Amino acid sequence: MTAKNDHFNAITRISRALGSTLNRDEILNLIVQSAVETMQEKASTLFLLDEEKGVYVPVAQTGLSKNYVHAGLDHVREIMTELMQKGYIHYLDAAADPRAANRELKKKEGIVSVLVVPVMVQGQLIGTLCLYTATARKFSKREIEFLTVLAEQGGMAIEHARLVAKLRNNTRMFLDLAAGINASLDLKDILQALTTEVAKAIGVKAATIRLLDEERTNLKLVASYGLSEKYLNKGPISADKSIAEALMGKPVVVKNASSDKGVQYKQEKKEEGIVSILCVPIKAKEEVIGVLRLYSATPRDFTEDDIMQVTALAYHGGLAIQNASLYLMLKSDMKELKEEIWSHRRWF
Repeated sequence: MTAKNDHFNAITRISRALGSTLNRDEILNLIVQSAVETMQEKASTLFLLDEEKGVYVPVAQTGLSKNYVHAGLDHVREIMTELMQKGYIHYLDAAADPRAANRELKKKEGIVSVLVVPVMVQGQLIGTLCLYTATARKFSKREIEFLTVLAEQGGMAIEHARLVAKLRNNTRMFLDLAAGINASLDLKDILQALTTEVAKAIGVKAATIRLLDEERTNLKLVASYGLSEKYLNKGPISADKSIAEALMGKPVVVKNASSDKGVQYKQEKKEEGIVSILCVPIKAKEEVIGVLRLYSATPRDFTEDDIMQVTALAYHGGLAIQNASLYLMLKSDMKELKEEIWSHRRWF
């Protein structure tokens, strides 16, 4: 059987798996196994970016020992430009190539050559697929294209699984929040659940809800998830100086929190590991009363779908606040009414 047929059969097998299973890990394991078996090499690993932690982690691998330690995020950042420009990175002798990380470990593991191709989703680099050889090897254009197609199939599997999981999670999350708003008048618990759920659903480091004080000059923290006490206690948040555009009723995306002019406490954000921010207004009826903010540990372009989802959740938060306020007003009115009725009874 020719290499061309081997490549075709491997791609066909993975394509069938994509159409028959929603198990992402099963497909990713099939991809790394197909890379090793078809190209007859030592090992393969598929890495994905964990946006919440800001690191690339191996999600599928075959042929490597448990003692082998992969390169960290800093190394991935160093090679990212070359990877995106060229479409691949090739180390003929990884133990001697200065571009490679953990060279001594590679030598001990018996790794000689390494081929790295990007895993892309909607034009964004979300990971890498690596092939490791036990002998020095140069790769043909066809072989590089084959590994790239496998990486593309990995990207499709990841995106497919993400969309299905997102649909399920969103349905569950909105149902739980709606049920919580109807069943509970404990506003603190509702808003705390909202920040936790939205951070996990969007896949970011942290989230906060801040409401305007009575003077509408500062934003007071009422719920948070994923942030340190040191960061939360950094100082007052000014309504005029802290992403003020969101208080005008429109979502705001800050791509680089350490340099954006509309951001307070830039150094504190850098120390906390905050890179990008999505800030959406919280409204009660038509009045903006606060903001829901999401914090990403990596540079992130929040999609239109992300913004719509977070805006909808902020609307639920505003509804919960409005319900709680109406209840307190009703409770106060009832108390006054009872007192008034009791005073009239003394007339009889």
